[in-house]
Amino acid sequence: MPSEAQIKLIDCPRDAMQGIHDFIPTEVKIRYVQQLLEVGFHTLDVGSFVSPKAIPQMADTADVLQELDLSKTKTKLLTIVANLRGAKSAVEFEQVDYLGYPFSISETFQLRNTNATISESLGRLDDIHQLTKDHGKTLLVYLSMGFGNPYGDPWNVRVVAEWVEKLAERGIDLMMLSDTIGVSSSESISYLFNELIPKYPEVEIGAHLHTTPTTWEEKVASAYESGCRRFDGALKGYGGCPMAADDLTGNMPTENIVHYLDKFTKTGIDHEALQKALAMTSSVFPLV
Repeated sequence: MPSEAQIKLIDCPRDAMQGIHDFIPTEVKIRYVQQLLEVGFHTLDVGSFVSPKAIPQMADTADVLQELDLSKTKTKLLTIVANLRGAKSAVEFEQVDYLGYPFSISETFQLRNTNATISESLGRLDDIHQLTKDHGKTLLVYLSMGFGNPYGDPWNVRVVAEWVEKLAERGIDLMMLSDTIGVSSSESISYLFNELIPKYPEVEIGAHLHTTPTTWEEKVASAYESGCRRFDGALKGYGGCPMAADDLTGNMPTENIVHYLDKFTKTGIDHEALQKALAMTSSVFPLV
């Protein structure tokens, strides 16, 4: 069985919040993230340094970061960036350990999500990667549309594998296969992770899955049984990508991932603190 150190659970309040129309007060975000810091997650995806016109909900990321008390937690913090300007802002924060960059293997979605072609995005990625190394940060690349896309762009396992190889050749050693629109199946999840994890032992490949209420367990099980040990989720499955298709399935509920993995290994999660965070969601997301 895998050891506790091999399991990395990431909760993503940023992903849960970013598509909500009504602005969540900054002090509410701070209290919520502060509670999440007590749960024992490996990482929290807490915000993004992108244009407030694109994602107005995340306009206060800097304010949230400045007010967090990190003195009693080992949890690392991640923020999303979409270009070099955002990355330059993110690396100035000592609190930030990871910069996450959404790299789509769908040309259509890359333009829609970051206003850049795949070719342009590769250039941005190289610049951001160098910046993170210069500032002692770690770059995490999300392979968005990793399980398919609704835009008709070419997609198959070979396409995904080619992009993992190209990014690994650029020195990227941390990637998340991202479902984005909930089209993954237990079969595609198993196939991708069984193919990619053994082939690229120097690359940590995790799962950012979206799901319906009835398919979450088979998806988590397929990823775990195929060697995946890094999982993204959001409490109660809130959120999704506002740049993706309109009819979104939800994020993978973090508490469900914990429940499943607890049967097989130590997750390092403080369940009392997790319950307190779950109880807070109704006040953080009152209209969802």
